[in-house]
Amino acid sequence: MSDTLTDRSPLGFPPDLKGANDHDGGNGDSENGIGENEFDESDIRRSGVDESGVRRPGVDESDIRRSSVAETDVRKPGVDESDIRRSGIGETDVRKPGVDESDIHRSGIGESHRRRTGIAESTIGENSIDENGIHENGIRDTGRRPAAPLRLSLLGPLLAHRGTLPLALGPLKQRLVLAALLTRPNAPVSFAELTDAVWPDDPPRTARKNLQVYASTLRRVLDPGDLGRLDHGPGGYVLRLTPAECDTLRFEELARAGDAEARTGAPSRAAGLYRQALDLWRHDPLSDLAAHAELLRSAVDRLHTRRLAVYESWAEAQLESGEPAPVADTVGEMVSRHPLRERLRAAQLTALHRVGRRSEALAVYDDCRQQLSRELGMEPGAALQRLYRSLLDEVSPARPPRGPVAVRLLPPDLADFTGREKERDALASLLAREDGPPVLLSGPAGVGKTALAVHLAHRYAARYPDGVVLTRLRAEDGAPRPWSSVLAELARSLGCAERLPADREEAAAVWRSWLPGRRVLLLLDDATDAGTLSPLLPPSGTAAVLVTSRTRLSWLEPAHRTELPPLTPEEALHLLGSIIGRTRPAADREAALRIVTATGLLPFALRAAGNRLSVLRHMPLGQYADRLEHPGEALDELASGGHGVRARLRDAWIRLPSPARDTLRDLAVLPGPAFRLPDAAHALGLSPREAQRAVEHLIDTGVLAPPSAPEVTAHTADDHDASRYELPWLTLLFAREQASAAQPPPGRGTEAPALEPPC
Repeated sequence: MSDTLTDRSPLGFPPDLKGANDHDGGNGDSENGIGENEFDESDIRRSGVDESGVRRPGVDESDIRRSSVAETDVRKPGVDESDIRRSGIGETDVRKPGVDESDIHRSGIGESHRRRTGIAESTIGENSIDENGIHENGIRDTGRRPAAPLRLSLLGPLLAHRGTLPLALGPLKQRLVLAALLTRPNAPVSFAELTDAVWPDDPPRTARKNLQVYASTLRRVLDPGDLGRLDHGPGGYVLRLTPAECDTLRFEELARAGDAEARTGAPSRAAGLYRQALDLWRHDPLSDLAAHAELLRSAVDRLHTRRLAVYESWAEAQLESGEPAPVADTVGEMVSRHPLRERLRAAQLTALHRVGRRSEALAVYDDCRQQLSRELGMEPGAALQRLYRSLLDEVSPARPPRGPVAVRLLPPDLADFTGREKERDALASLLAREDGPPVLLSGPAGVGKTALAVHLAHRYAARYPDGVVLTRLRAEDGAPRPWSSVLAELARSLGCAERLPADREEAAAVWRSWLPGRRVLLLLDDATDAGTLSPLLPPSGTAAVLVTSRTRLSWLEPAHRTELPPLTPEEALHLLGSIIGRTRPAADREAALRIVTATGLLPFALRAAGNRLSVLRHMPLGQYADRLEHPGEALDELASGGHGVRARLRDAWIRLPSPARDTLRDLAVLPGPAFRLPDAAHALGLSPREAQRAVEHLIDTGVLAPPSAPEVTAHTADDHDASRYELPWLTLLFAREQASAAQPPPGRGTEAPALEPPC
């Protein structure tokens, strides 16, 4: 032992090493490796001895004895290297005279350090223990059991629990270290990989020492029983876990068990095991950390790929066991994320066919064929084509569904339906309330009201065994349909054989007397007036009604009202990627964000833009964004097969009352979509009170969203002036076109300035 007191601190650390212990020895770590035991400043403070080797005031003998460090820094004879490593004491440190046996046991140092042998029971499962006290899975036995089992979860935000108590995992970089180790449990993760995960761009000079401190702290949190759970070896750090302790390991264990049951011809048991595995997913894996490191993002991608394969196996096992309904109700969401996966599409076609939704199954195949052609320039594979032909021949691909098939007259659900989880769940909760009033879903043209209603109906159709029917309340030309025509259609669809009188009130009475006790869901699409809607509404009971409308239908009382906003930017980017492929938006995210913003985040306009870009594959996204941001070109660019955004806006314009159209023409002189009440009064040439009534009329008709304003403390004019309104961008562009085509009324309106694109 050649070290001297002048070379080392009182705890045996070199003077320049305050955050870690880089001793070369014991576990085979060299200067280029990562030490197994690391100590930061708090370790030194807990020892009761300061850096000069002098005991701090207020630290008594028992404190020093507990640290097992003597002020003379000379190691006691008879203590070998492994004792020193377990105690965290440097090579020249020794136990202070007067420390008794219990102090030695508490510090982890033995007089002769005999290896523990002869332990009959394993502390982890039923693994055997070798002569060195090491379990088969690599976890060292200490003869002590932890107070409660450890559980680590990364199928969602990173969480750790011991029993029912959450564990504090420390600062961001320490959690990144743990996350990196959890990407390969029971396998080494190298120093270089850990460094890249924590410092992807510019690691500090002290990166190695910092990693040692993080590993030491994690060892104390995760391994208080000294089970050897977090060890260092030649390949890096290894975090040893069992399937009961880590949700990804449990996921794999259940999936493999499902595979085994499927191979033995037990699809029902296989489906149950696959379902247990899928239910472990709380959210996207490592959703709080993955963005910080490429290592984590790659691991998350692998997990998503594995989850997709397990879902496909579950769907096939579920279908083979004769239970297609759960697959039909859930597969659409998975297809929206993986629209080109033919195995998944085959499960979707089969499930829809077996639950009686044959037309939807055919539409799904057509959508898949178009996407494959657009994205990859190829046709569906032979297996999917054979399945499609069997549907055309009305030959079931396997056993028929059990029991009668409920009436389900709905358009196909969109394979790439995106977002709206919050609104969908809220609407489903309202519809599930028996004896509740109708549910009204309102919003401007193109915001996706009908698509959400259809998506919800498909997802929750099993709740309504007596039928799910969508009826449009407007004809093709936009005129309201007669109430008698709509009611007769509903009655035929649901099997009502009662004769409906010609009188509206009598016919409504017959309809309402037939509905009680039947669990049906009525989707009444595009309502405008009470004359058509009122006779269709059922009495309170088991029948549920979802009404969609561009206006707020203030006369409809009582009703649960939900206003559907535009998509969020992230949802809009996801929808654009599902149409034009994920590669282009990922390569130029800024331009893609400009595109979705220029469409007003409206799904209808986004689909028009996506279809246009699918044709113009050569065009950079930035160039197309420039076109959409030009007020004179945007509506021309948003055209798809003759049914562009301008046609939809024209239909909405025609439906507006004449005063609302006049108000929109005059507001078209505004320099941008956002305005306050004084701006509107100036543009309209009206008094503030009259301008407020005109703007509120636009809100009632569904053209304008309610204003955003600071918290109201008093009903004053200033409060109204502070309210911020915002016209939909595309509506403003169309209003400018209409204003330029018409002569402004005398005394109202001015020449329109240049528009600023939305941001």
